[in-house]
Amino acid sequence: MNLHEYQSKALLKKSGVNVPLGSVAFTPDEAVKVAESVIEATGTDVIAVKAQIHAGGRGKGGGVKIAKSTEEVRRYAHDIIGMRLVTHQTGPKGKLVGKVLVEQGIYQPGPAEVKEFYISILLDRSTSRNIVVYSPQGGMDIEAVASQSPQLIFKEEINPLGLQPYQARKIAFNLGLTGKAYSQMVKFLANLYNTYEANDFSLLEINPVVKTSDDDIYAADAKCTVDDSALFRHPDIAGQRDLDEEEPAEVEAGKNNLNFVKLDGNVGCMVNGAGLAMATMDIIKLSGGEPANFLDVGGSANAKTVAAGFRIILKDPNVRVILINIFGGIVRCDRVAQGVVEAYREIGNIPVPVIVRLQGTNALEGRKLIDQSGLRVYTATSFQEAANLVKEMVEKQAF
Repeated sequence: MNLHEYQSKALLKKSGVNVPLGSVAFTPDEAVKVAESVIEATGTDVIAVKAQIHAGGRGKGGGVKIAKSTEEVRRYAHDIIGMRLVTHQTGPKGKLVGKVLVEQGIYQPGPAEVKEFYISILLDRSTSRNIVVYSPQGGMDIEAVASQSPQLIFKEEINPLGLQPYQARKIAFNLGLTGKAYSQMVKFLANLYNTYEANDFSLLEINPVVKTSDDDIYAADAKCTVDDSALFRHPDIAGQRDLDEEEPAEVEAGKNNLNFVKLDGNVGCMVNGAGLAMATMDIIKLSGGEPANFLDVGGSANAKTVAAGFRIILKDPNVRVILINIFGGIVRCDRVAQGVVEAYREIGNIPVPVIVRLQGTNALEGRKLIDQSGLRVYTATSFQEAANLVKEMVEKQAF
């Protein structure tokens, strides 16, 4: 589950991480009220107005503005709220902005130079340990830094006991900090890691971390992703889920206990088991098609889950063929076949051909049920046979 920047910063602040003073606003009037309270509390004359969507690159797309008066705050909030913001992460359709974060500007001139850093915490699956990835080159895409200046990307593997003080000092040193900024960064890192652990994040990315002209350390931006499997431990966070920011088909799949990820292809997939789903997507590619989704119906496929899967797949106008690939281990193939037939009849008109490959328990009975149904459903026994049917149907449905 992804969090908005303002939600992420609220959790960071709760753990003692320095974040700019501010709040979310849903209208220009609310934005002005927030700005006035920030100006009164901090004495600053610079206010940041930032679009709140689940995507990076907001500044380049016009979703982040710096105001120097409440009049400018109102104007920028009016322009941003309701706009369709297009960034390199949203795709050409962009995302509709429904709210802005209005907060204190921290890039003020002063006795020391303002600097930006990159810091993220995530799980390294190759070692089953958390790592801190950091760089003195903050404020830009970390992929660009890795490509252009790989020597400026540092990694610190974290012991299961947690981030150790010597590691925080090492990171602060590698970032080139001294004096007050060094001490602030050590404290900042400890609190940052505590936030990551306490909230079961799978990713915590701060880009940039800002050292102000007064040598204070702030999280100027924040991207946090919570492990979905741990949300039951955090009902307060789960309640902040913004469904408007998620793919509607994936939201519907979640309601039906289906594991679904939308892709950009033309062959819809419905499979039981994640590993088999990956192999199915491979064979679709090898047959000349492109998978339109990842859909795992799990080990208890029945008429209800199959019907839900059909509906979700058919919402994608790019789908030209549907491949159902079932291995009957826990689940019986004849039960799945009956579910396919019932779901097909319940939905009514399925405008694309459906290929069903059944293998395992009661596979022969399952294929017989489908073959005798009189529906526009084609059965296959082997992977190769399914691949040949996919290729044939894709070519017939090409346009």
